[in-house]
Amino acid sequence: DIHTATAAKVYGRTIEEVTSTERRNAKAVNFGIIYGQSAFGLSQGLAISRKEASDIIEQYFTQYSGIKSYMSDTLDFARQHGYVETLLGRRRYLRDINSANPTVRGYAERNAINAPIQGSAADMIKIAMINIHNEIINQKLNTKMTMQVHDELVFDVPKNEMEIMQPLVKELMQNALKTNIPIVVETGIGNNWLEAH
Repeated sequence: DIHTATAAKVYGRTIEEVTSTERRNAKAVNFGIIYGQSAFGLSQGLAISRKEASDIIEQYFTQYSGIKSYMSDTLDFARQHGYVETLLGRRRYLRDINSANPTVRGYAERNAINAPIQGSAADMIKIAMINIHNEIINQKLNTKMTMQVHDELVFDVPKNEMEIMQPLVKELMQNALKTNIPIVVETGIGNNWLEAH
């Protein structure tokens, strides 16, 4: 998983050597970075020293230099144009991106970095939902899409449709948008949501 892989890179270990604490720290960094979390914020969230948090963030950006470039390029674009876009071109306007007030500007900057990521994920899941819904209708299946939770979809699937639905959902979610990076989709089956995890 991405958090273990990040921990291995940040801490200079093999994936097998990563501890649960290191994985938890890496998960906080993975999510915190896109929200513009500072070393102070990370140190508070993980109950570690500010120096350790700063070292983790620095190592993160060393290992994933493309993320720092993405953040810088995105902020430059937002400052110039006053908006950012999802992969499908939906715009999030940021009227305060050039504000003289650092607090107000900081909020807009965090939104500028986060909106293309979260918005593109939203685009992707909605396209997948439409495509899956259409396929259920086209194949005259009795499966019901019951819920979306962040990047997950939950279905009520009759047992006799399980072998059809599992690969169908996986394929349509993985291919909702063409990306340069493969999208990995995991499926689970159970009598309830907890069991399906």
